[in-house]
Amino acid sequence: MKTPLWDQRIAGYLVRPLVNTPVTPNQVTTVSLLLSLAGAALLATANPSAENWGAGLFMLGRFLDHFDGELARQSGKTSRFGYVYDYVAGCLSYSALFLALGIGLRDGLIGPWSIGLGIFSAPIILATTLLALKLSDDAGGDGDDYPIFAGFELEDGIYLIGPIVWLGWIEPFFLFGSAGVLLFGMWTGFRCLRGR
Repeated sequence: MKTPLWDQRIAGYLVRPLVNTPVTPNQVTTVSLLLSLAGAALLATANPSAENWGAGLFMLGRFLDHFDGELARQSGKTSRFGYVYDYVAGCLSYSALFLALGIGLRDGLIGPWSIGLGIFSAPIILATTLLALKLSDDAGGDGDDYPIFAGFELEDGIYLIGPIVWLGWIEPFFLFGSAGVLLFGMWTGFRCLRGR
């Protein structure tokens, strides 16, 4: 068994008080998704104060994403539905983030093209994440096949969204991130074709 990641360790500790309560892992997933979507909506406003709050809410939502799995394991409430729901909720969060950033940056460097880039990136994120889930299932994995370094996985880079927004680096993040989305989509498509 692999060593738990730092955010999973923290979530595993913080979720303990919920283990013997009526709170279910799927309820935690729903709260995580709603916080992420609310954060994304604030990032779409192009209002600096709202964007700052949006980045914080999005980070909190993505951190809470680890609570549902830890609660499921510690309370013995694991289920296939919960696993898939958690995966889809994360994928919807990231799709919403890129769509929201595209809308929020409509008056920026590339103007209204940012909306198109957000619209282009969002379904690629959705499709590639779901394809990655299928590839992992086909290989008998757990869906967590991101590279890991020093207790962090590639996906944990999303916690930087707060400092990126607060320091005013949101536009470069969006542009480079959209390029990364395209590359990840191509890589996932290649893996899918190779798997056939």
